[in-house]
Amino acid sequence: MSEENKTEEKTEVEATAGEKKAESKGRKRGPAPRKNKAPQTPPEFEERVVAVNRVAKVVKGGRRFSFSALMIVGDKKGRVGFGLGKAKEVPEAIRKATQSAQKNLIHVPLDGGTIPHEILGEFDAGKILFKPAAQGTGVKAAGACRAILELAGVRDVLTKSLRGTNPHNVVKATFKALSDLRSAEEIAKLRGKEVKGLRL
Repeated sequence: MSEENKTEEKTEVEATAGEKKAESKGRKRGPAPRKNKAPQTPPEFEERVVAVNRVAKVVKGGRRFSFSALMIVGDKKGRVGFGLGKAKEVPEAIRKATQSAQKNLIHVPLDGGTIPHEILGEFDAGKILFKPAAQGTGVKAAGACRAILELAGVRDVLTKSLRGTNPHNVVKATFKALSDLRSAEEIAKLRGKEVKGLRL
């Protein structure tokens, strides 16, 4: 084989190797990175941040910090929900909590602007009493309980925290009470009576 043919073959091999390298550089390895989308809360819903806590995990190299957020979402027309989100950053924790709250909505029966009847909500150390109130009374509640009632659409109610101040227990006790509420129409249907006969 002549020297000219050998040099031609070498140049061809080098050219193909260069093309392969260029192609491999242009290719993307692995799946594209996922972009965190902002929470798409429907326009009729409002959000409230109840609590944001910083949590530390002790590992061999030191401490790793993360955040947990407790959020309330409601439309002020009887639908309300709560959610808990955890992440390395506060905005991401709030986004996760908001998404969780939108998936766990409950319907609260309302009698005008107040609740239909007296009820006691209890969860672990949290214990709250709710009473219907006359028009113009306002929401007599504080903290997480007030945020939930306002976003649920309750305008007049009396509340008393009998035990516990932990916001997580207060929120769960409030939702336990609101989910146990029954409207006059539901009770009348169960008893086979008219609504007028139930009211004093």
